[in-house]
Amino acid sequence: MTGPFPEFSHSPAELALDPEMLAHELAEELLGDPLDDLDALDADAVDAAAECDLGLQLLQGSHEERMQGLRIFCEHRDPRAPARLLPLLEAGCPILRMSAVYALGRNPDIQAVSPLLALLQNDSNGYVRKAVAWSLSSYPDAPVMNPLIRALETDIAAVRLWAASSLADAGATGLAKADQAAGQLLQALRIDSEPVVRSNSAWSLGRLYGDLVEPRQREVVEALLKAMLHDSDLAVRDEARLALEQLEDPLVLERLQTLVDEGLLP
Repeated sequence: MTGPFPEFSHSPAELALDPEMLAHELAEELLGDPLDDLDALDADAVDAAAECDLGLQLLQGSHEERMQGLRIFCEHRDPRAPARLLPLLEAGCPILRMSAVYALGRNPDIQAVSPLLALLQNDSNGYVRKAVAWSLSSYPDAPVMNPLIRALETDIAAVRLWAASSLADAGATGLAKADQAAGQLLQALRIDSEPVVRSNSAWSLGRLYGDLVEPRQREVVEALLKAMLHDSDLAVRDEARLALEQLEDPLVLERLQTLVDEGLLP
């Protein structure tokens, strides 16, 4: 595992009827945009622009058409999209709200921060709050730190795991924020009841390591070593080990090798 990834379904027809499956697929789509990884050809750009034009029209249509439009903006970025997406955060249908939240993670806009934070705190639907926790990673300079920490402390597991991931982005914007995020992630790594939350916390701590002062770095290393050796879940142990290896710190790598030599690590 090299980071937090949701489950994925390849059945769009079923997604329209099943909020959980829709949440999984939309989250997966948002984790990687193929256009970011490939050299964009002119034809591709034209196709994407045409699809975005269609998406803007669909967002003003029926429920089904709006869902199609939202799926387009969960894949593509367009500066015109946020103005059409923001009103959908108030939709009565939780699937529409959730999809709009994911689309605003793909198409961030400063005007979305306040309504997104309000949904994280107040929306009764866990899938919507989960989507917000993911999307706030696209708003690291906004005042999202404390809301994400609150979510990591108190919300359901699906929200906590994405709050843990987004804290890495929020914390990477300054030393004080990095330290605050690391403190909460260390607590989650030690005490959270859900392995996936502990695993994402380990992943995020590895990402934040370079932004931390030395005393906190030492605390992170010790916590990751403890999780690697003693956590009850294999996935957490593996994620903690990977986070340590990716620090590329000679002293840390030496400690890992010593554990291997002593037969404590495979």
